[in-house]
Amino acid sequence: MKKSHHLPLLLLFLSFTTILTSCVDQKKYIYFQKQANQSDTISVAQAYIPKIQPGDVLSIYVNSLNSAASSFFNPFSGSGAAAATDLATSSSGAGVQGAAQAAQSQPNAGFLVDANGTIEFPLLGQVKVGGLTTAEARELIKKKLEFYTKEPTVNIRFLNYKISVMGEVAHPSVYVIPNERVTLPEAISMAGDLTPYAKHENLLVIRDNNGTKEFGRVNLNSRDIFTSPYYYLHSGDIVYVEQTKTKAQQNDPTLRLLPIILSSLAALLLLIYRAK
Repeated sequence: MKKSHHLPLLLLFLSFTTILTSCVDQKKYIYFQKQANQSDTISVAQAYIPKIQPGDVLSIYVNSLNSAASSFFNPFSGSGAAAATDLATSSSGAGVQGAAQAAQSQPNAGFLVDANGTIEFPLLGQVKVGGLTTAEARELIKKKLEFYTKEPTVNIRFLNYKISVMGEVAHPSVYVIPNERVTLPEAISMAGDLTPYAKHENLLVIRDNNGTKEFGRVNLNSRDIFTSPYYYLHSGDIVYVEQTKTKAQQNDPTLRLLPIILSSLAALLLLIYRAK
């Protein structure tokens, strides 16, 4: 029987198909790629300045020329809240985050903003801080304290400013942010970067917007991320990194066996061809 000249071509086709399906497009893994006609200078999205909301926990530390009077206004002095305030001025990001997490884990370590947006402050009583930035709240409390102590200074920080990073990252977790500002690239870096199975071009940011959930998509491979409304993350944001089809295929038992089946089939066809 005359041997078929098409079988070697078929085997070659199967081999190339297997190789091509395993090839990786390296461009999919390059961050912040420059698009056509895009400048090397780009305007960043407007910085996000958080406002105090009901349910927030605040670290408030008062200092003045009269240390005895100041201590009266610092009921949490020596607790995690004070430690977070002190360390927040240091240059060690890990130390700051650790202090904030320690403060958050301690009960009654800060001033809780109630449903009406007020806090109960020593001697001042109820102070309305809801809807204010920490800078505005600082000036408000400072002005009220001038009646009781000389040249007071006030430091206010969030103790519950946190974001969640989930999915295909090295260290998915909830991260406490003590400096009131974090960008999406910084959040990805804190989570240990994306895994090799992450979708770079379709990150999902879930945001609570006045009681409704807002879903936004971000392409980490494009420089357009810097102009995105999701570049600066808000407190409570959830960042979800989807997995690629490659990982989904690896988790599929049938697809994991496909290369073995193809290789076995190619070897069988080769044996049949040589036996003829």
